Amino acid sequence: MLQGGAVGLPDAYIMAPEYFLSLAKLKTERRDEELITREEKKATVAEFHEKFAKAQAAFVASYQGIKVEQITTLRSSLRKAGVELKVLRNTLARLAVKGTPYEGLSGHFKGPMAVAISYKDAAAAAKALTEFIKDQPVFALKGGALGTKMLTVAEVKVLSELPSKEQMLAIFLGGLKSVPTGLAVALSGVPRKLLYALNAVKSSKEGAAA
Repeated sequence: MLQGGAVGLPDAYIMAPEYFLSLAKLKTERRDEELITREEKKATVAEFHEKFAKAQAAFVASYQGIKVEQITTLRSSLRKAGVELKVLRNTLARLAVKGTPYEGLSGHFKGPMAVAISYKDAAAAAKALTEFIKDQPVFALKGGALGTKMLTVAEVKVLSELPSKEQMLAIFLGGLKSVPTGLAVALSGVPRKLLYALNAVKSSKEGAAA
């Protein structure tokens, strides 16, 4: 059926003004969403750039095949070691490490990747990751970095076998304990020797007086 004024066009193709208003609104909303997405991406990159800049170490692993609850368990164990585990888009991760000591990790950002950022104890972080991988081998470590020093998987394993900061501190304090103990024993002998000397002087004087 044809409508006058629109020769050859069916009624279904005669667009009402409301349609164009809705279309304009939809385009505006999409543009706003894209703008928000861009701003969110910039904020994410800036946030993780700062995290990488102050990190002591960072590790990259493939998490494909890992269940959500397993990742949650790993996050919890890493958090105790002062490590933050994050899943980032590879493009954002590459931008985040640019200009930081960890820029060399960019080559590992392929496929589904998780990044573990250590702020306190690199050895403890490496230990927690390698222990988790023993039970969940599908969580594949790709490499890491200790500052500007890039680490292979084998080097991360060696790092995991080093004593943690807490263990090193305990060893150090254990060594110090022997020093005060020895010093106390040596000093405790001084008053006794002084007392023996005074008694000897007193005895000699009494003997001379007699």
